[in-house]
Amino acid sequence: MESVESIETFYRSKLNWMPDNLKKELGHFNVFKLEDFAGRKCSAHNRKEYYKISLIRGRNRYEYADKVIETDKNALIFSHPQVPYHYDVPDEEHDGYFCIFTEAFFQQFGASRLHEYPVMKPGGQPIYVLSDEQFEKVQGIFDKMLREIASDFAYKYDVLRTCVFELMHEAIRLQPAATLYTNTNAATRISSLFMELLERQFPVESPIQQMRLRSATDFANQLSVHVNHLNKALKETTGRTTSQLISERILQEARSLLKHTDWNISEVGWSLGFEELPHFINFFKKNTAVSPSVFRKSID
Repeated sequence: MESVESIETFYRSKLNWMPDNLKKELGHFNVFKLEDFAGRKCSAHNRKEYYKISLIRGRNRYEYADKVIETDKNALIFSHPQVPYHYDVPDEEHDGYFCIFTEAFFQQFGASRLHEYPVMKPGGQPIYVLSDEQFEKVQGIFDKMLREIASDFAYKYDVLRTCVFELMHEAIRLQPAATLYTNTNAATRISSLFMELLERQFPVESPIQQMRLRSATDFANQLSVHVNHLNKALKETTGRTTSQLISERILQEARSLLKHTDWNISEVGWSLGFEELPHFINFFKKNTAVSPSVFRKSID
């Protein structure tokens, strides 16, 4: 797995300073002009722990998962924390903006709504080409964010959340730049995104933390593909079905939790998405030929 760039790493490497409120607020949001980053090196092709929305005017090369997108036009780009990405600006003839935010920034104000938007799903299209008129409209939203974040308005973060939804709405109205993709293998890309989603749920670190994605349908919905298409892609690239891959990873985590924690078996099962204890016991026994309790005793 790729290393993940944290919010702290972003500020240290790009700006050489750290916001005073970075750890004090619920979630984090900030917005910048690209001109403030002129001459600074782009980050590596990896995942970030934050979302990023960029508005760029000029040539750029965007690497997203296993896709490469090159454009010399105005572009609105949505970068997801579960997908590795990187972009280069080949020359100095560019300008624009970007904002970064964590999922926790929306936690009390509709985090689930955020995931409903196609542009905020890891399987969605990340880049949209804008006309000059569309660029100016989106630029107005970013300018508004810059004014709000510099203000003393008590509810400015609510306004900023609304601005993020405005950016998503504008993108949904547009045709994604699908024709710009090169070096794309659909099955490989879908498989890569699936594995990223699956691994992001582990390790389970608390008995009150429960897996959110448990079935093939859950993953297909998150990736905005039909479940049969997901199964076909995974079968082609791994030789196994979606359900087999999910079960294998859950079993691996179950063994680890039974071996390395003192959680009771009910807590282990619940954290892995089994609402009823007998279902977890039957799953474990079916795949290991022993019950969870017998497995735990065998390693004592």
